[in-house]
Amino acid sequence: QVQVVESGGGLVQAGGSLRVSCAVSGDTFSRYAMGWFRQAPGKEREFVSSISGSGRYTTYADSVKGRFTISRDAAKNTGYLQMSSLKPEDTAVYYCAAVRQLLPFESTPRRSSDFSSWGQGTQVTVSS
Repeated sequence: QVQVVESGGGLVQAGGSLRVSCAVSGDTFSRYAMGWFRQAPGKEREFVSSISGSGRYTTYADSVKGRFTISRDAAKNTGYLQMSSLKPEDTAVYYCAAVRQLLPFESTPRRSSDFSSWGQGTQVTVSS
């Protein structure tokens, strides 16, 4: 398994933007699909977005499609979630996750159970 560490959360006003990062270490970065999940108080953890190991394929939850963009930088072993047009309902702890893939590193998993390595989470708060 790899180690996953999130950073970049914080407080932002509604309509604003924020980027959270996910540093991965311990194995070859491109072999791992990455995903973002979030959990709001009193709610279950939900899928936000994922990106294949190759970086060519992405998928999003309907609630964030068109507002959030997932990406990855192989040179930095880091993934990103750029969040724009933020809403108060986006307030949650955001978790990054990773899972090793088989060639050709193209799938985009969406379930929590698909991922094997998790970060500790970073708080994102959107004020109205």
